[in-house]
Amino acid sequence: MDAIDRRILRALARRARLTNAELAEEVGLSASPCWTRVRRLEQAGIIEGYAAILNQAALGLPDTVFIEVMMERHDEESLRRFEDAVQAIPEVLECHLVTGEYDYMIKAAVGGTLGYERLLRDRLYRLPGIRHTRSSFALRRLKQELSPVPV
Repeated sequence: MDAIDRRILRALARRARLTNAELAEEVGLSASPCWTRVRRLEQAGIIEGYAAILNQAALGLPDTVFIEVMMERHDEESLRRFEDAVQAIPEVLECHLVTGEYDYMIKAAVGGTLGYERLLRDRLYRLPGIRHTRSSFALRRLKQELSPVPV
């Protein structure tokens, strides 16, 4: 990956809807070589996809909660069942297997404390194998990046 590839990635990270002509102009290439580089970055898996960023508050889910999950058991079957089940919960934005006292860290979008309670009671606490959870509400988002941007 060279300096031009990094400029392409930075431009697309800022505005993924750039046309190829706009992108080429921004990074100082003609359209055809720019398109070839973007395709190569996609095929190499450096660009995984393009996304629309939806406004949580406009969707009625203005709050973000981080939920640490401790599992009862750590056998492969229990972990797989939990991981499969959490995939189906629409409020869950991210779920990570983590080190430390807890096993998983979930980032979820909720509609206040009532939405949080519904998420816990109706969804999370019905998942297999959860022993304990601990939650923290985000007060304010200071930064949001969907991926690291090359310098």
